[in-house]
Amino acid sequence: MKRLQGKTCLITGAARGIGAGIAKAFSDEGAKVIVTDINDDEGRETASQIGAGYHHLDVAEEGDWAAIAEAVPAIDVLVNNAGITGFEDSPAPQDPENASLDDWHRVHRVNTDGTFLGCRYAIGAMKQKGEGAIINISSRSGLVGIPGAAAYAASKAAIRNHTKSVALYCAQQGWNIRCNSIHPAAILTPMWEPMLGEGEEREANMAAMVSDTPMRRFGTVDEVAALALLLASDEAAYITGSELNIDGGLLAGSAASPG
Repeated sequence: MKRLQGKTCLITGAARGIGAGIAKAFSDEGAKVIVTDINDDEGRETASQIGAGYHHLDVAEEGDWAAIAEAVPAIDVLVNNAGITGFEDSPAPQDPENASLDDWHRVHRVNTDGTFLGCRYAIGAMKQKGEGAIINISSRSGLVGIPGAAAYAASKAAIRNHTKSVALYCAQQGWNIRCNSIHPAAILTPMWEPMLGEGEEREANMAAMVSDTPMRRFGTVDEVAALALLLASDEAAYITGSELNIDGGLLAGSAASPG
């Protein structure tokens, strides 16, 4: 039997990148997948490619979550993947001294509020059955400070901590609803493409961007998806409130010296 056979799995921000990779991995393992995103064309295309359903969902909007709860009242797995860095539409500074309060709020509405609303929805959609898995995509930036992306780092740290609160709450209620966070570092997704360039320049830029990573390479979407698949499966039945790093050794300590 496939690892997620018979499970209904909803993934936010799944039109492309890590979310799309997780959606495909879950579908390949027999899950009934529901792709959600604000990019409807890409989202529907991703869903069509893997035989999944699609729903529009802006994770920062409570009304959108209410619509999801009505359309999909029961699930087995939720992946809170949708998130923004704060640099998508604005070149404005994101450091602690110069970031605007509006930019701070914009990042936290999506990353922090979106994860809170997702977890709240998932608890309601899982508690009747009394079991399920919530997987929150945090970041390496949720474990260390990022001077140039203060709102992003703070939001990802909030996701890390809220994960533990949700895990403890569900256990206290006697539910087998597990909640864990994944903390990727540099994962090669479309968001990196504008910074990489092409040809020899691309290779040089890629090497520079992972020069402080002991394994000296980017991680892949498939590697993150494999970790999410483990946490979604019954193989992880005793794992809750945990944080799993996928960073090529970056947070292990001093960078590995080649040779």
